[in-house]
Amino acid sequence: MEGRYVFTVSEMNQFIKELLDNVPPLQEVLLRGEISNYKVYPSGHHYFTLKDSQSSLKCVMFKTSTMRLRFRPENGMQVIAAGRISVYPRDGAYQLYCTGLTPEGVGDLSVAFEQLKEKLRKEGLFDAAHKKPLPVYPRRIAIVTSPAGAAVHDMIRILRRRYPLAKVLLLPVRVQGTEAPAEIAGAIRYANRHALADVLITGRGGGSLEDLWAFNDERVARAIYDSEIPVISAVGHEPDVAISDFVADRRASTPSNAAEIAVPDREELLRALDSAEKRMEQAAHGMLRRQGQRLDALAEKRVMTEATAFVEDRRQDVDHMTHRLCAGMRAVADGQGRRFGALAAALDALSPLKVLGRGYAVAQRSDGTVVRSAGQVERGERLRLRLAQGGIVCEVKEKDYGGEKDV
Repeated sequence: MEGRYVFTVSEMNQFIKELLDNVPPLQEVLLRGEISNYKVYPSGHHYFTLKDSQSSLKCVMFKTSTMRLRFRPENGMQVIAAGRISVYPRDGAYQLYCTGLTPEGVGDLSVAFEQLKEKLRKEGLFDAAHKKPLPVYPRRIAIVTSPAGAAVHDMIRILRRRYPLAKVLLLPVRVQGTEAPAEIAGAIRYANRHALADVLITGRGGGSLEDLWAFNDERVARAIYDSEIPVISAVGHEPDVAISDFVADRRASTPSNAAEIAVPDREELLRALDSAEKRMEQAAHGMLRRQGQRLDALAEKRVMTEATAFVEDRRQDVDHMTHRLCAGMRAVADGQGRRFGALAAALDALSPLKVLGRGYAVAQRSDGTVVRSAGQVERGERLRLRLAQGGIVCEVKEKDYGGEKDV
């Protein structure tokens, strides 16, 4: 071992790192594998492992690279990773310094679309219960789109043709690029804050998925969901579907279709008014005809042809009612008389004077007490006998107890 250079661990790791860094094929590699142990650190760097059925490789993706990701990497996802192979000197382990990730089999935009769609669906942003009805006759319509595109001119032309009564307000924004989502969301919130319209249309003409991506941004989706003004989403052509379509109160297949949905058709309204006018005329004529027939019928009545007929008829009615009233009063009087007689007879039957009239007398002591038995009086006591007519005063000489005398 004499004469041979002895490396420190740090020197050896640095030496190997320099060797790998100077191998051109290792500076731009593409690796296919499955993500596992995916972690995001507070620093914004992402750490994960790529593996296949036999091996695994540690990977790191720095914050500057993660900012370009259009989807959220998840464990178990098959991806193609781009980057360079190098050594992390502190650990002496080689790893992939990842600069880009693409889901295998589909584009990263498609994965990002499905991930955001599922997230917002679980939060209830797509629920029908949150959908607001569009006004039937809007007075003000706000359009959030690019002022330079053909879509806005088509919408304004259709709105003016179909319903010129509505006032159209354009809120110009960019609809493509990194700044577009913030501008679209800001315009929607501005329209709500100042109550600028009765209905709001946001969208753009057709394009690729990347061109339409501003309407797949979470900020735009939440601005639409929070809007108190009903929102129509009009993005691209019929086959194009954006996240904004799911959140909006109404989806239009094209911007032109959004204009048709937002307002009624003037020609249809005019036809409806003409039809209503005709129905009103027919109803008025029918009512006049019926009233005329009724007037003719009244004119033919006896009261109208004979001046005194009405008074004579009423006189007969009065006579008839008077006769019925008198008969009723007599019947009531007879019934009350019979009832009075019956009550008087019953009262007379119960009267003590009736009993006295049959020869009986009532004996009373000097204090007015009625004597009911011989034991209540004493010999020599003076009693008053009340008769049917008048009375007599007598003195008790003897008492009879039903056969036995007390002399």
